[in-house]
Amino acid sequence: MARMSQPLPTPEIVADVPCVTGEGPLWHPDERLLYWTDIPSGILYRYNPANHRHEKAYDDRPVGGYTLQADGSLLLFRDRGNVVVWRDGAVIDTIIDEIPDEAPTRFNDVFADPAGRVYCGTMPTRDRLGRLYRLDTDGSIHRLLDGIGCSNGMGLTRDGTGLYYIDTPTHHVYRFDYDRDTGSLTNQTVFITTPEGDDTGMPDGMTVDAEGNLWVAMWEGESVLHYGSDGQLIDKLPIPGAVNVTCPTFAGDGYDTMYITTAMGQNRPDTGEHAGALYAFKPGVKGVPECRSRVGL
Repeated sequence: MARMSQPLPTPEIVADVPCVTGEGPLWHPDERLLYWTDIPSGILYRYNPANHRHEKAYDDRPVGGYTLQADGSLLLFRDRGNVVVWRDGAVIDTIIDEIPDEAPTRFNDVFADPAGRVYCGTMPTRDRLGRLYRLDTDGSIHRLLDGIGCSNGMGLTRDGTGLYYIDTPTHHVYRFDYDRDTGSLTNQTVFITTPEGDDTGMPDGMTVDAEGNLWVAMWEGESVLHYGSDGQLIDKLPIPGAVNVTCPTFAGDGYDTMYITTAMGQNRPDTGEHAGALYAFKPGVKGVPECRSRVGL
């Protein structure tokens, strides 16, 4: 049963861009800008809260996920298993040119850990399901999981001993025991099973707030679900005007603003009059800075 909670404010649109698959919102504290990707369009956008303006920062190959590096550059995870370092409008280094097994597909959602490694999922191909890899700081990549329907959101428990992981079609948020020293993931359990039904959707991206609670975006669910650190549902946040909600993140100088990406803007109005837009609101709880990757540094 859901807990009682104070009503959440209604999110407002801050960039009404009709992204095909808006994803991966990430706060860059050095630049004080919010980045997000439109994956199949091969575009990275950035939004400036100070002047409420957004612009294209990158227009090239599809970016399925990215992390902020320790030196302020971005590590882009693209199609064909390609991983590059990007800064100031240009690719400045290639970490992985291609993963042959991933040539027909692309990365989808990535997450940097406190040691600077990156957990990176891939989409299914026609012949097999998706995978989860770990990219270590020396540039070596290691396959961790096979048989993934759609690799999606990740986040750490506040005590740093567990990693949450979403496989969208299963409706599960899994929890693994996480070892910071080795990067290993063990003891997979089902932590949350999101509601199933015609209008509830499926879990997509997620984030963990400073209190250890989870915020899970619901694809085809027009909402973000707020769960406690015990896995119990606290609240449901409607996202008006966008059926396919993809990912939340905390951002801003105090990490007190949540930004939420959405998708399927090419199918407006069937998927919502503001499908693909970037939303923002203040949930009354703060987030924490995302870990920075240290790959190749």
